[in-house]
Amino acid sequence: MKKLALDDTILLQIEKPARYIGNEINAVYKDKSKVNVRFCMCFPDVYEIGMSHLGIQILYDMFNRREDVWCERVYSPWVDLDRILREQGISLFALESQDPIKDFDFLGITLQYEMCYTNVLQILDLSGIPLMAEERGENDPIVIGGGPCACNPEPLADFFDLFYIGEGETSYDALLDLYREHKKSGGGRRSFLEKAAAIPGIYVPSLYQVTYHPDGTIASMEPLSPRAPEKVRRQAVTDLTHTVYPEKPLVPFIKVTQDRVVLEIQRGCIRGCRFCQAGMLYRPTRERDIKMLKSAAHKMLKSTGHEEISLSSLSSSDYSRLPELVTYLMENFREQGVNISLPSLRIDAFSLDVMSKIQDIRKSSITFAPEAGSQRLRDVINKGLTEEVILKGAGDAFEGGWNKVKLYFMLGLPTETEEDEKSIAWLAERIAKRYYEIPKEQRNGKCQITVSTSFFVPKPFTPFQWAPMCTKEEFLNKAHTVNQEIKDQLNRKSIKYNWHEADVTVLEGVFARGDRRLSRLLLRAYEKGCLFDSWTECFDNERWTEAFSETETDLLFYTTRTRGKEEIFPWDFVDCGVTKKFLYREWEKAQEETVTLNCRQQCSGCGAACYGTGICYVNR
Repeated sequence: MKKLALDDTILLQIEKPARYIGNEINAVYKDKSKVNVRFCMCFPDVYEIGMSHLGIQILYDMFNRREDVWCERVYSPWVDLDRILREQGISLFALESQDPIKDFDFLGITLQYEMCYTNVLQILDLSGIPLMAEERGENDPIVIGGGPCACNPEPLADFFDLFYIGEGETSYDALLDLYREHKKSGGGRRSFLEKAAAIPGIYVPSLYQVTYHPDGTIASMEPLSPRAPEKVRRQAVTDLTHTVYPEKPLVPFIKVTQDRVVLEIQRGCIRGCRFCQAGMLYRPTRERDIKMLKSAAHKMLKSTGHEEISLSSLSSSDYSRLPELVTYLMENFREQGVNISLPSLRIDAFSLDVMSKIQDIRKSSITFAPEAGSQRLRDVINKGLTEEVILKGAGDAFEGGWNKVKLYFMLGLPTETEEDEKSIAWLAERIAKRYYEIPKEQRNGKCQITVSTSFFVPKPFTPFQWAPMCTKEEFLNKAHTVNQEIKDQLNRKSIKYNWHEADVTVLEGVFARGDRRLSRLLLRAYEKGCLFDSWTECFDNERWTEAFSETETDLLFYTTRTRGKEEIFPWDFVDCGVTKKFLYREWEKAQEETVTLNCRQQCSGCGAACYGTGICYVNR
């Protein structure tokens, strides 16, 4: 056992001390005097959320396989420990060694969600690391960001030394090798950053200069060093089967969000939904070999003792050997009491058949994501679902024994009308009606339909990156329209309605498409006490409103205006594989209400097939 950075008197004052003590099963410990590089991996949210993130588990395993690297972890301390650390002047520490973060060579922060950005500043602040990258000295850690939000790193550019853009299995070894040799030669911080900029996927924001037009849009973004490329190519693994995957994932002491073995069966998606950033960023679709998955399942269950396996992907139904994999897992692990979960299934007979085998129907609900209530709007977003398919899927589920249905929609989508909003309630009513068409003696209790709406946020590298976003008031009006329409339905007692927080969504939209001028806003909000903004009990919209005012940041500039075809976006320096030309073509097709076929039906010429050595299904 390692000596804790916190004594017992502090641990007794805080909620869930197990968040901070380390020593979990499969945690890695090394002699720090025998490694060349110390890397602290950070998830800027509470332990329970961070421990559920597969990406960190993969990198933690990958880094620690190297004899010259020791990778440890840190998560955002909850508000109770945050207060104590500040009051007692205790530096934030890593879970494994309990050493201060400021003593490490690297602090790597995964950026999964824009509403965790103030937590990034919390991590730096509590670690004693200068918040602004330009103020850091030779003895401060190199702060590197990664994850999906790093595809537009500009709102955080002033706080990071480096960003890793893409999938971590590709270029991290080259970065760590470079640092080890640079450290051995006694080179300085600036010199290392310039050398790192030449590694594929590495973006060094201090090596670029951005200029602006009088209207606030970007005029240019130019490299300041010959080592810094004009375009940073997003990194993608081309062979998922033979890349690193954790056989001994970390096992938490306390209940976490995803407390199970996670088998990532594929990356990417063939569907082409126009609102979905992940569906564009992770192209082309790449599958893991089924032999590798079967072997990994045995090893991970043995090393963790977990009682559930989750098959992870953006669209599990599209994995070509799903029936064989599910059958194998059931035959080998069901008698051991191991459950199998399959998120991200589509509404079809095959998916329902698979789910009926792995779920206790009487205890579980089935989830559909039509995203839009009307067929017109589903065509706009290229969802690829007709009402006939939705109603048939719901009917098959009801006849199969399910009586609980969750429906997910978005409000505020491009071209949305009041009729589209009301169509959400009408579709829920038709699904409820379909349940009551089943003879009473064959029904499984009372029908329960839960309708949930999130509010649409235009994201970078999607066809909707040009789209305007609604105001908070417009979002709430749309939600109230749906709510009233549901109340007017015949089967309203069977339908429950929830909607997301509008002010949080608007702020997410600001940072999703923001530029590096937003660092002033973010810093001011943090100074005013904004923290854990993704948590309802912590979010304080009044403080954010004050920060906007005090920094003279124009909220509407970043949200409600339509972007022009030729506008330079803050993220245009990233080559993500999918071309801007393709995305704009899809934006035009959306406004024409024209559907694009999925990748297995027809190649849409998105550009991802030519990216690196990646190939699409049609070219296999």
